[in-house]
Amino acid sequence: MHHSSDIAQLSVEEREQLFIAVGRLLDGAALESMVEGNRKFGVLSKTMAEAILLNADELARDDIRHAENVLRQANEFIKHFGASHPYRMLSYSVH
Repeated sequence: MHHSSDIAQLSVEEREQLFIAVGRLLDGAALESMVEGNRKFGVLSKTMAEAILLNADELARDDIRHAENVLRQANEFIKHFGASHPYRMLSYSVH
């Protein structure tokens, strides 16, 4: 994850791509959480992912401090998921 000083150095297009990547990470974490039965975390991650993906363009263009705050929150969600799921699922198949 980029630090705030790095984000300011990115172009608008690069910031938008960063938001899209973060949104996809959160969406993947939401799916894994739901499959594992952690509905609360899944719903929160999915909601945050949708908000970021729908607003990636505005977040990239608007106030950089607001964008940094959104990325900081998303980073905390991703870190929390990584800490509570050290062994990631390889498949969602049900046999």
